[in-house]
Amino acid sequence: MRNYKYSLSLLPACFVITGNLIGGWYVALNTVFSLGILALLENIVPEDKSNDADEGQLFPDALLYMHVVMQLLCMYSLVFAVMHHELNTVQYALMILSTGINSGSSAIVIAHELIHRKNKWHRRAGKLLLFTCGNIYFYVNHLIIHHKWVGTGRDPATARFGESVYRFFIRTTKEQIITSYQAEAQRLKGKNVFEFLLRNYVTASAMLLITSFVLLYHFLGIWAAFAWVLQCKAANFLLEYTNYIEHYGLTRKENERVNEIHSWQSDKVISRFFLIDLSRHSDHHYYASKPYHKLISYPGSPVLPGGYVSMIYYALIPPLWFKKMNPLIRSIQK
Repeated sequence: MRNYKYSLSLLPACFVITGNLIGGWYVALNTVFSLGILALLENIVPEDKSNDADEGQLFPDALLYMHVVMQLLCMYSLVFAVMHHELNTVQYALMILSTGINSGSSAIVIAHELIHRKNKWHRRAGKLLLFTCGNIYFYVNHLIIHHKWVGTGRDPATARFGESVYRFFIRTTKEQIITSYQAEAQRLKGKNVFEFLLRNYVTASAMLLITSFVLLYHFLGIWAAFAWVLQCKAANFLLEYTNYIEHYGLTRKENERVNEIHSWQSDKVISRFFLIDLSRHSDHHYYASKPYHKLISYPGSPVLPGGYVSMIYYALIPPLWFKKMNPLIRSIQK
């Protein structure tokens, strides 16, 4: 039944769509569900360390495309809510937050899985999801830089020991954009300006996002355009929060092979099945091509003291995060 448990990952999008279509305070449904109910359940429901894997590939792949459809419906529902409901300032903010939480915890997570696949249609679907989240760098940086240099000073997506999530977010976003652009520039070296702009993933994505914002503003108004942009901001903060907790304080030498000790893992049930086993991140970096429904838990991997949902409350308060995490890192480094 492991494969079918991943269907739980569709629930946040269902709450976003339902809330945005109904309007009023219902727009907060996914915020309450994802940051409230799931965080509580994560501390109650026991871990699932089972490494059993279903052999079937059809449903796991179909689920990825279900998420693509659901994300597009979420974007539609966001615009619908802005255009058809009278929301006060708090409701407007909660609508954006609910939608952005789903974009960051579902759409980008699914995009991460899709861009690791060899099939071009999988990768294109992953790029589409990243576009809905306003991300212009993850596709290049994650595949070309992060997996190669994780845990070293050359990886902007590895959080340093003693670095807060806020400082990390600012630093990593800037550095990932720059290094992704440089990687693309190196790949396209010798091309003319027109080819360079259109084929460089970073510049092409940036131009497409600006064009989309202008079109939204022109046809649907400033509030629809800003709602989309702000939900993108929320989504990308969640992306970098995830990067933050996955490798915080863990290091390796540049000539050392990446293995199961260079990423934090969690077997919390909520994190596992709502994030399609992204929390088994140690195995993902050990074998990057392994599909999500076959990832395993390693007894020797560093284990987060909580799941991805509940740990955000520690990360948002740096002193609590450092008190929780720094002793664990010191014990690992002994």
